[in-house]
Amino acid sequence: MGTCLTAAEQRAMEVPAAPVKGGGGRKSEEEAPGRIAGNGAGNVACLFTRQGKKGTNQDAMVAWENYNGRSDTVFCGVFDGHGPHGHLIARKVRDILPSRLYDLIYEDCGDSPSSNSDVSTLEENLSPYADAECRSPTLAGQKEHQEFFNAMKESFRKAFKNVDKELKLQRNIDSICSGTTAVTLIKQGHDLIVGNLGDSRAVLGTRDQNDKLVAHQLTVDLKPDHPREARRIRRCNGRVFAHQDEPDVARLWLPNCNSPGLAMARAFGDFCLKDFGLISVPDVTYRRITEKDEFIVLATDGVWDVLSNQEVVDVVASCSGRFAAARSVVDLANETWRFKYPTSKTDDCAVVCLFLNKYEVTGGLSGQPGYSPRMPALSGITRSNNKRVTPEDVDDGSDSNVSGDERSLDGFTRLNTLLALPKFGDTSPTKK
Repeated sequence: MGTCLTAAEQRAMEVPAAPVKGGGGRKSEEEAPGRIAGNGAGNVACLFTRQGKKGTNQDAMVAWENYNGRSDTVFCGVFDGHGPHGHLIARKVRDILPSRLYDLIYEDCGDSPSSNSDVSTLEENLSPYADAECRSPTLAGQKEHQEFFNAMKESFRKAFKNVDKELKLQRNIDSICSGTTAVTLIKQGHDLIVGNLGDSRAVLGTRDQNDKLVAHQLTVDLKPDHPREARRIRRCNGRVFAHQDEPDVARLWLPNCNSPGLAMARAFGDFCLKDFGLISVPDVTYRRITEKDEFIVLATDGVWDVLSNQEVVDVVASCSGRFAAARSVVDLANETWRFKYPTSKTDDCAVVCLFLNKYEVTGGLSGQPGYSPRMPALSGITRSNNKRVTPEDVDDGSDSNVSGDERSLDGFTRLNTLLALPKFGDTSPTKK
């Protein structure tokens, strides 16, 4: 679990750097042109978040237009924190990841992807996607796109690794038992790169051969019961099983104690688990955007716990104005939480909607006349069932499109992403 940083990287921790259009000097990210990190809308994206009933809103989000000084490039991300300091970690990653990634992609372009590699051998070899090398059907026979993707994938992996190192060295944020997910993307022209860590999700709204708007999931929910994730965790002596009070939620546990019970297999932070199978290596994928692709929705699992991919796409498509799209999704998610789980506490929700065609987002997100999203009937919403996962049969698990922060209304109480905090003697930041 070494965390050595160069002197330059440590200086960057103290004064976060951000790109500005035109390349004339540096500013803080908060001052960067085209950057939105709260409820709002820009030329091609809108964002909205709402606190749930569990306490502090631990979700964070960002959309950064003109990301590298080019009008055709945008960075988007949503981050779902967990643990006592999850909200601080989610915001910290939101604030530093875009500029760290920018530096690797646009300033270190002289280095080849192979010479730039800084992903540890353990993480690389145990990544469930290492054997497939993130092959994308859209790259078949297109050498230039494959080379672009390989370089971007390496930059994403190195940026995520460096940000995780920075988190561990933060003196004012305890990330031993706290962390965050991240689903991020860079759209540059018609090239789309998605980097995913955890169980937040990216979904594309696109037209099928019958010109019907359909949902296409761009990311995999990286849960502990995903067969390849589970194999890596077990090889590192971590344990994967479901708590008896929520038998359909597989969690990651320390080898010799029933904590912390993390409901994801990859995350920033959570350093108590980093020697036992949890990694910060993102799953990176590529897509060539076509005229049939209309928009992308990034959202935390507070949305996906209660809404299907198609329901979210339908809500965005039904909005009379783009400025209302992200808020409409959050509104429907909150309403569905109350309908499906009336005795449970609503989770935080954060949504970023990125529109792919030339028409601009107009208006703000609050107090707009005519804001009246058309919501699907709640009675038509269904939920998939997952089988219980135990250490003995964990390799037989299957992918799930249902996020696992809190699961079911019937039979047990819906629990949190992190069930319990491990004890670390006198040095533990949190004791029971």
